[in-house]
Amino acid sequence: MGETKKTIFDFYILKRLFVYVKPYRKFLFLAFIFTIGLAVVSPLRPCIIGDMVDEYIEKDQNADALWFWTLIIIGMLVIEAVFQFFTTFFANLLAQSVIKDIRIKLFKHIMSFNMKYFDQTPIGAVVTRIVSDLEAISEIFSQGLINMFKDIIILITIVVWMFLSDSLLTVFVLLPIPLLLFATRIFAKAMKKAYQKESVEVNRLNTFVQERLTGMSILQLFNREEVEKERFSEINARHRQAHVDTIWANSIFFPVVEFLTSLSIAFLIVFSAWSLANGFSIAVDSTGTIVMFTLWVNMLYRPIRQLADKFNVLQRGVVRAERVFKTLDRNEVIQDAGKINELDFQQNIDFNQIWFAYQDEDWVLKDINLNIKPNQTVAFVGATGAGKSSIVNLLSRFYEYQKGTITIGETDIRDVDLTYLRRNISIVLQDVFLFSDTLLNNITLGDKSITKEQVVKASKAVGAHDFIMRLPNNYDYEIGERGGVLSTGQQQLLAFIRAYVYNPHILILDEATSSVDNESEELIQKATEKLTVGRTSIVIAHRLSTIQRADKIIVLDKGRVMEEGSHQELLAKDGFYKNLYEKQFLGDGE
Repeated sequence: MGETKKTIFDFYILKRLFVYVKPYRKFLFLAFIFTIGLAVVSPLRPCIIGDMVDEYIEKDQNADALWFWTLIIIGMLVIEAVFQFFTTFFANLLAQSVIKDIRIKLFKHIMSFNMKYFDQTPIGAVVTRIVSDLEAISEIFSQGLINMFKDIIILITIVVWMFLSDSLLTVFVLLPIPLLLFATRIFAKAMKKAYQKESVEVNRLNTFVQERLTGMSILQLFNREEVEKERFSEINARHRQAHVDTIWANSIFFPVVEFLTSLSIAFLIVFSAWSLANGFSIAVDSTGTIVMFTLWVNMLYRPIRQLADKFNVLQRGVVRAERVFKTLDRNEVIQDAGKINELDFQQNIDFNQIWFAYQDEDWVLKDINLNIKPNQTVAFVGATGAGKSSIVNLLSRFYEYQKGTITIGETDIRDVDLTYLRRNISIVLQDVFLFSDTLLNNITLGDKSITKEQVVKASKAVGAHDFIMRLPNNYDYEIGERGGVLSTGQQQLLAFIRAYVYNPHILILDEATSSVDNESEELIQKATEKLTVGRTSIVIAHRLSTIQRADKIIVLDKGRVMEEGSHQELLAKDGFYKNLYEKQFLGDGE
């Protein structure tokens, strides 16, 4: 057998979407009920108008009867409007309910991804999935399927009425339909390809804009504005062309529909005129029949044209849904099979023959064996890329190691509930992330169990209370996106307060003083002394002056442990550490 032909859109995707419809079946049912009512009432109107022409205009010019049936027609139009309102209302209610559930599930799923996914996936692409892709999916229900169902019912009803009224005339009127079906199929294929291209370009544009806005200070600092404007123009041009491709298909198809509509009416008029002129009454027996068929032809082609519109919506939604489901199907989640949610963290942390690689077997850490005693302060030093941050990423289970074990006491950290493990570990990073919110909420991260009094106490302990009280609204000060109104040192102090109020058993300081001024560094050093008391602390530092009082210093090079010991012990070894120390302090003295 040859290769399986691809359908115009994937019914499997629609099947998956309908799983989310189940809780809202009543909305779907009501939308369909009003749709069927609309589909029945609309085609009945031309039939009544045709009878009015024959009975009360041509034969018996009865004004009272004509007014009566005119009011009936007006009543039918009102009923159609009411049915249309409820169809639209319940269809949109269904769409927004379904999208709300999918968006929550998608966001929750993405929140559970490991750091590898976020390191490799542009944030703009993730935002596109959660926002614009889901909006396109909502149109499947609000504008696509239910309206397509309505149009199909109207088509069937009209064709049945036409054949019951005059089968021979119906055959002549429907002669252009095969051409229309052929044109619709070509149009649908072209639109699917165009929407796939549009989806890619929307994702690319969102990613580009998000990254450039986030890194605007870098662009301006290095005078890259003009270069980035040109790159944006290129991406925007491709985005424009993707939309133009869809417009091009529409601009060809809809004139074809209009032409075929006119052709059907032409066939109707010519055949009716010929029939009446030759007394061929079996075909057309009255003026009312001509009026009735003319109205039906317009009603017939309008659903066909709308079907094409709805098919566009359906295809765009299916293309976007496919991308959303690919994200939902991604297995980027740290496996949380651990059941232990009570553990004594006042035990040794052991790394036993740990091997770790971000990609395949390009090992970043090689046969790491470490012992960290409870309440010890252990510092990791080494050149960039030596594997320092990778070690803390493994301990926090942001990444999974490929070989070996990491244990707390006798317990493998993979046997510990992931939420419980991370609740007992706090990390202060070099690049502090702050949300566009109040200073208080950035410290508590919305945890209602942490009181403002605890935050104030922690702020005083780390020496940040004074600068906070100088801010407008103090702890309720809105710090803006990423805390841009605060200095780097102030941002670091907020990260220390955040770690302090969460009271972790294990504290990780990842180059927390590498990019602050001397005054801020002094405050942070004092905060570090406060924070490390009574807990196991792991410090990653480039400035060796900040870790000289550590209980143990571990020197890493190219993913291996080269030396370990206290500051004085390592200097006495006259090895890697002494070489790093002399280079740094000689460099500082130049």
